[in-house]
Amino acid sequence: MTVSVGNAVWQGLIILLGGGLLGLVYKGFDRKLAAQMQGRIGPPLRQPFFDVVKLMVKENIVPDHAVGWLFNLMPVISLAAVATILFYLPLGGYAPLLGGYGDLVLILYLLAVPALAMMVGGFAASSPYASVGAQREMVMLMSYEFPLAIALVGLAWRLSTILPAGSSVFSLGVLAANPLWGLVGPLGIVGLALLMLALLVVTPAELSKIPFDIPEAETEIAGGILAEYSGRNLALFYLSDAVKTVVMGALVVALFIPYGLSGLAGLTGAAGAALDVVFFLVKLFVVVFVSVIVVRVGFARLKVNQVARLFWLPVTAFSFLGLLLLAVDRVI
Repeated sequence: MTVSVGNAVWQGLIILLGGGLLGLVYKGFDRKLAAQMQGRIGPPLRQPFFDVVKLMVKENIVPDHAVGWLFNLMPVISLAAVATILFYLPLGGYAPLLGGYGDLVLILYLLAVPALAMMVGGFAASSPYASVGAQREMVMLMSYEFPLAIALVGLAWRLSTILPAGSSVFSLGVLAANPLWGLVGPLGIVGLALLMLALLVVTPAELSKIPFDIPEAETEIAGGILAEYSGRNLALFYLSDAVKTVVMGALVVALFIPYGLSGLAGLTGAAGAALDVVFFLVKLFVVVFVSVIVVRVGFARLKVNQVARLFWLPVTAFSFLGLLLLAVDRVI
């Protein structure tokens, strides 16, 4: 169905505002629940909102020897990239706003942009701490992108063998509307489980959360990439991280658990839509809790070589094995 320009504009504004607010809410839950699990009280749930407001009103300092225009541009590019991904995600049972204008390959590129922006910003800061952090970010990006690509492309390929020729299998909307769990056999289900596991491991790395927070590592390199950022620029990177949390969680939901409750409950119209939105938020929270909060509480920071080894060996092996099982399931 064609969306008018006016409808597309207000829907886009709702998605952007909702994604930002939801990301900050989940960051509040992240900090509060992690503190509780560690035996601390933790900050209030509204603390991320206070942090953004505080940073927005503080002075925006640019180091004397920094490449000023690059230093200031990178936070904007990072936030713009992750915000754009929101338009390609099926959120709460609704079709993606730009579902017909991009696919998984575009999403893969957009997911890499925030990391690249932080790298360029770190190098542009002309700080030794930021440069070390940028180098670490580069190693991480080269490590986790491969299993991520295998998981996303593998799902689209398997769906292409099931749906009629010409179907837009690389669209997240199509993937969410045709969950593979019920379309494959036992071997395919095991393969899907392995791909889901790989994507859950990639999620905290994409977000640079413990144990993959080596590009920042406050206790080692004083904040790393973000060591020289302050004020509005730091607030934009903070918002980018919040929105990317929603993006990664929604990506897992769309690919592996896109189901709604309105059909089971026999609800239609506004009531059914509201139930599906609430259920989507619950699924999103569960994914963030399992892949981010529990992991950061249960593990310590890894070394750079450990991160590279983890993603290039076991995680990539899991991804390949999952893809192989999907291929064998097709033949059988």
